[in-house]
Order: sequence, then C-alpha cells, then structure tokens
Amino acid sequence: MANNNKHTIILMQTAQSKATRTFMDYGSISQAMDGTLFIFAIVNSFCCLCRKFPFCYDISNLYNFIDGLADFSALVYEPSLQAYLPYDREWIKHKTLQHLKKLAQTE
Repeated sequence: MANNNKHTIILMQTAQSKATRTFMDYGSISQAMDGTLFIFAIVNSFCCLCRKFPFCYDISNLYNFIDGLADFSALVYEPSLQAYLPYDREWIKHKTLQHLKKLAQTE
C-alpha cells in the first residue's frame, strides 16, 4: 500500500470547550490534506467576507488557522502495525505544504 493511501482521521477542536471536538474521516493522507484545505478555505472566506477583506489564501494564513485551533491532529492507519499512529499539527502543516506543492506541479 502506498504511503499516501492510508486511512486518515483528522481530529479537530476549534475552542477550549470539549463540545467543539469533531473528526473527519478520509481514505488517504492526500484526501485528509484536501479536507484540511477545504475547512481552511471555508473559514477564511467567511472571515474575509465578514471583515470585507479580499480572500487571502497563503501558507502563513493556513498555518495561523491551524495554530489557532485548540487541537488539531491526525491518526493514520499503519497496516504493518494494524494500528493508528498519532501525528500533531506540525506534521499536518508539513504534509499540507507538500500536498500543495504537488498540486502546483500537476497544474
């Protein structure tokens, strides 16, 4: 199984309240990074509309969004261990940047 095709669960908590905990379930790391970008795009565009700023989409804004969450982590299934391995927000930021670079090369 390719490294990218591992079942991935993104765990997100938007504020200190446990009631803001949620998760997103993806078939691969790549799909999870797409999901992360999608969440950021929705939040960023809403904030920009509310503040009447143009949509600003760059890596520093993405990183600020991720760092501003109370919790943001990933669980990636490792078939050889038959277990999910935990990864922190720094790993997600790194993987998202790699994903964006790969997308830019294919366009």
